[in-house]
Amino acid sequence: MSIKVKVAYLEGLAKGMSIDSNEVGKLFTAIIDVLVEMADEIEKITEDIEEINENALDIGEELDALSDDLADVEEFLDELDIDDDDSDFDFDDDDDDFGDDDENSGCRFCGNKDAGFTIDVNCPECDAEIELDEEDIENESVVCPACKKLIELEIDDTDE
Repeated sequence: MSIKVKVAYLEGLAKGMSIDSNEVGKLFTAIIDVLVEMADEIEKITEDIEEINENALDIGEELDALSDDLADVEEFLDELDIDDDDSDFDFDDDDDDFGDDDENSGCRFCGNKDAGFTIDVNCPECDAEIELDEEDIENESVVCPACKKLIELEIDDTDE
């Protein structure tokens, strides 16, 4: 039997006994009124806890799925095993691949808006030549168009 049902039973007993005719009866009636309010609040809290528990289970399942996906990504990246020393950087300052119509075009390193360049790199997997632009350098990665492998670029400030 729930608390609310027990309190309702006590309330019914008190009304049936007509105890509110004297001072002690009035005290019992006030106590029963407080018990009714407490039983209502306990019922609300219990419902809230049940809802929180249901949501926690859903969130836990989502976290497990995300954790599995992250493990798959880490495994994929580990399988790439790219050796950065195999990259052959060839700076070509004559190319202007950033577009003259773009206000922000040019060299982000020296600030010259007329400057633009690409870098030719050989893919460490298939040795295909890849032309890197400023966006690839900023992202520090590029996908080889020939073998479709992700190549992580390691660029320190002095090489830029």
